[in-house]
Amino acid sequence: MSSPRHRLRRAAWLALAPFFVFGLAFEILPILTLVRSSFTAGGEWSLANFGRAFTPMMVASFRNSLQLSAVTALLGVVGGTVIGYAIITARSRFVRESLTALADVTANFGGAPLAFAFIITLGSTGVITLLLKAVGVSLYPSFRIYSVSGLTIAYVYFQLPLMILLVVPALLGLRQEWREAAVNLGATRAQYWGRVALPILAPSLLGSFLLLFANAFGAYATAWTLTGPDVNLVTVQIAALVRGEVQLDPALADALALVSLGVMAVCVAGYRWLATRPWRAAP
Repeated sequence: MSSPRHRLRRAAWLALAPFFVFGLAFEILPILTLVRSSFTAGGEWSLANFGRAFTPMMVASFRNSLQLSAVTALLGVVGGTVIGYAIITARSRFVRESLTALADVTANFGGAPLAFAFIITLGSTGVITLLLKAVGVSLYPSFRIYSVSGLTIAYVYFQLPLMILLVVPALLGLRQEWREAAVNLGATRAQYWGRVALPILAPSLLGSFLLLFANAFGAYATAWTLTGPDVNLVTVQIAALVRGEVQLDPALADALALVSLGVMAVCVAGYRWLATRPWRAAP
């Protein structure tokens, strides 16, 4: 007969079985299917799909996605860090908790509803557009919410609250004693942030940048609803190839998706490397 420890161990593995089944069905098998389709052309193993994935149009879609992700991630890191620091230094506990809750809610507000919200506020006949026009300020045609600049604003909208949620725990980890010690040694506020606080926060900030970058790179619903095919992004190209509105080519879409998966893997690997790398304040 098995011992109670062995029975407990079998029960634990049995309890984890639904998790493994879920991961196999919705993560492992789709990736294997994606890899197989990407490397198959005419029923044989081939790299032809990846050759078509690097045509000038597809390369431009990757370049646009990378640029948009980098810009919005950088704006999210800078703005989110400043706002997060303002939140934790607020004297009112009610203000701190309210702003944190607001960031939690807005971080999950994205996709088509977010795009629609921007259309009815900053669209050509949006509320804010009409209010500005009433006071003599015309946004259009110099600005269009249905362009890359408008898409950047929409992405920053959900990048900022996500960065706030990521950076607040790191900011709370800065001890008041470190600041007091720096001041006692004659350091200015800029020197404290440049030589003590920012080096300590560096892994969190860089890791958050990678997470925001991946978050923007994989976004689709907001981009498609707001700009449609007018902005050439990887996710838009993949969706168009799968739906077959112009050309049905799921194999090419899978190749693009596999390359995008590589970009995501680099971001995750970089985040894990930063999480385990020891950092210290500058001497």
